[in-house]
Amino acid sequence: MSAGARKIPAGHYLFRDGDPSDAMYVIKGGKFAVTKSKNTSEITLAELGPGAMVGEMAFFDGKPRSASVKAIKDSEVICLPFKSLHAQFQNFPEWCKAVMRTVNEHLRQANMRIKSLEKSSGEEDLFPPHTINKLISILNFVGARYGKATEEGLLVPQYTLRNYTIQIFQEATHKMDKLLQALNEISLIKFENLSEGRQKIVILQQETLFEFVEWHNEWLFKQEKDRILIKEEELKILKALVHFGKKITPDEKGQLKLPLKIMQDESMKELDFLVKVDDVNPLIEKKLISEKIMENSGVFITLVLSDLEKIVPKWDIIYKLKKMTR
Repeated sequence: MSAGARKIPAGHYLFRDGDPSDAMYVIKGGKFAVTKSKNTSEITLAELGPGAMVGEMAFFDGKPRSASVKAIKDSEVICLPFKSLHAQFQNFPEWCKAVMRTVNEHLRQANMRIKSLEKSSGEEDLFPPHTINKLISILNFVGARYGKATEEGLLVPQYTLRNYTIQIFQEATHKMDKLLQALNEISLIKFENLSEGRQKIVILQQETLFEFVEWHNEWLFKQEKDRILIKEEELKILKALVHFGKKITPDEKGQLKLPLKIMQDESMKELDFLVKVDDVNPLIEKKLISEKIMENSGVFITLVLSDLEKIVPKWDIIYKLKKMTR
């Protein structure tokens, strides 16, 4: 980005929340609003006039923009590219550099504490059920329409996803970022923050994401008596059944016979948590696995591994997003 004056018409953005940071600006004339998105609306945090500086916090850490800055009326700014400023900054005394970095870091920490206090004071759930469906559908659409097939998976263009999220569907970008982090943690996508605010987003299991939205939407509209609710502790048991079920060859109908005592004996060593024989009882009641089969050689259950493998990622998404807001 080149230095010099830039004119920003009323209603246009100087930059948006989440954009890469490559310059700071001095307001030469006009007026700007510093804003944050909340649900489908935009909240004004501050208004700035001539002489004020914006975008300076990223000079030290290169983090993406933490808020949007929009011209309230026709305005003009002086652009100061970080590349040029860094060259000059190297000539500053070390004590001066340290003071400036410390002040900047304290401001960052103060902002984080304020956000934390806002959440603890009763901020609404970030991910109500239909918002989850909406965000994953946005990701699915942008991936299917604009994604590029690579050896890793489907590479999603970051800024196209951002534009669809905030401009077309009017959802907050920080929600999409948290969703991407959650999906990354359960290996449905690969999500990396790169330098200068860039992100790498690769969908690894797109069909699973499509299936989730269809299943979750249907599940939400069922009568409560017809819903099968998997509790978080039951999800752990399902994962254990999948883990040990993969070691057993199924019959011609796709069913396999799993010895519960062996799972109990080996679970701590292989999964770092104990799965007792009776832990499967809630899943039996929900008819996800068979009744226990008592034989001379032990206690068994039968299950269809592919059925459980479809259930696990769906509830993984739900509980991972719940943890994101705890």
